[in-house]
Amino acid sequence: MRRAVTAAGAPKAIRPYSPAIDTGALVFCAGQIGLDPATGRLVPGGLAPEAERAIRNLAAVLAAGGLGLADVVKTTVFLVDLAEGPILNEVYGRLFPTPYPARSTVQVTALPAGARVEIEAIATRRG
Repeated sequence: MRRAVTAAGAPKAIRPYSPAIDTGALVFCAGQIGLDPATGRLVPGGLAPEAERAIRNLAAVLAAGGLGLADVVKTTVFLVDLAEGPILNEVYGRLFPTPYPARSTVQVTALPAGARVEIEAIATRRG
């Protein structure tokens, strides 16, 4: 099984990719940035609002696949500036439930739409 997952509450893919792929046991979510799904524009205010919007976009994609943030087992976070890690950690720790997913954080030179952060995830169905 391999089914694309799309969500009304998250930005639509603007390139040839699916917001998520559901394999039955696992859901692989493409990276989400802080785009406001209503406007298609990056939320203003810097890293904290961008990270919150990215996680909420991720939650919307997961919900469309019948899952939630509590089902996430692994995330990869792409940051333009690792020095902003403490800001990310505050938002991440507030929105993801414990136990927190395993996480890798990587500094990158640029992200789509001038974003400061992008977050991708893998979620599992509890059985």
